Amino acid sequence: MTLATVSPYRSTNYSIDTIKDEARQLIETGIVSRQQPIYILCNYIPAREWVCVECELERCDYLLRDPIGELVSYENWDND
Repeated sequence: MTLATVSPYRSTNYSIDTIKDEARQLIETGIVSRQQPIYILCNYIPAREWVCVECELERCDYLLRDPIGELVSYENWDND
């Protein structure tokens, strides 16, 4: 059994979809803006879980300096 398969420190699994949902909610509530860098999200995700988030972002080719808008690439427009 490897450390990667069982880790007592990993309480939440952050998939890229989960991260995008979290970012989208923060944008919709006005807490963060689409222009801010992705690393701002570390203020809203528990520190012990941020490493998992960073790894998932890196795996999906996102840089922490990229704008959150790149992470949340689409918006629904009701008045189109």
